Amino acid sequence: MRYGCFLSEPQGPDAIAGLRDQIAQAVADGFTSAWLSNIFGLDAITALTAAGVQAPPIELGTAVVPTYPRHPAVLAQQAMTANAALGGRFALGIGLSHKMVIENMFGYSFERPGRHMKEYLDILIPASRGEQVDYQGETLKANVRLTAPGAGFPVLVAALGPRMLKLAGTVADGTVLWMTGPKTVAEHVAPTITAAAAEAGRQAPRIVCALPISVTDDPAATVERANEIFKIYGQLPSYRAMLDREGAAGPGDVAIVGDEDTVLARLEELKRAGVTDFVGSVFANRERTRSLLIGAAKG
Repeated sequence: MRYGCFLSEPQGPDAIAGLRDQIAQAVADGFTSAWLSNIFGLDAITALTAAGVQAPPIELGTAVVPTYPRHPAVLAQQAMTANAALGGRFALGIGLSHKMVIENMFGYSFERPGRHMKEYLDILIPASRGEQVDYQGETLKANVRLTAPGAGFPVLVAALGPRMLKLAGTVADGTVLWMTGPKTVAEHVAPTITAAAAEAGRQAPRIVCALPISVTDDPAATVERANEIFKIYGQLPSYRAMLDREGAAGPGDVAIVGDEDTVLARLEELKRAGVTDFVGSVFANRERTRSLLIGAAKG
């Protein structure tokens, strides 16, 4: 299992410099990848490109870019450009986001999100390879061929439900998970996406599992802290479904929390479940937790 890290979004006018320094530190610490979320601050693709060209080489990925506000060919063009600038080190993680964001904030319809993602990938995947795309879907269409350099980067889909996992396994390179514990990975995510990839004649998919993590001698208080910080994810339907599958009352129950031995055992459990890349979101006891992750990454 490979180890990556989440990049925290720096604030202020020197945000890109701050991101560059985080990427450089991730390389020095021995991580194989670094990931940035795309929420309401920095545009993740632009920021990773601007910071990444100034930093030592490491895989840089988005976790994740919402699909609805961007036409798939436009996103493919942007990602190809980023991949070219980064020397082939870019990974595009995409996701549906959530109804409250897409409808209430952006004003798009969130009707039939599974249909949307299928049509999106039907355009995005060939477009990102520089192929001619002639496509007419129910909600998306394209007649375009991109000529930008940087074709051929991995596309990972934030897939949680069975339909999305099958889609990701069939046409994409894997999935990026959040708030998904080892039981759910082992019994639901890994077998579903792996079987779909095998049936489509594709190589085994990447399963990038991101979870909150903290090494601590007070696990009860730290779990409660995780419940406070990540409360919203226990209320969003897609993540709530994953927590329910895991038998978790809240986000703190899937956070990786405990002393060094406990945390290492839980990381090993994720590896056995089928996780190919673990990405830690350190939310407390930063130095102690990062020290453990560095040791695991250097392994």
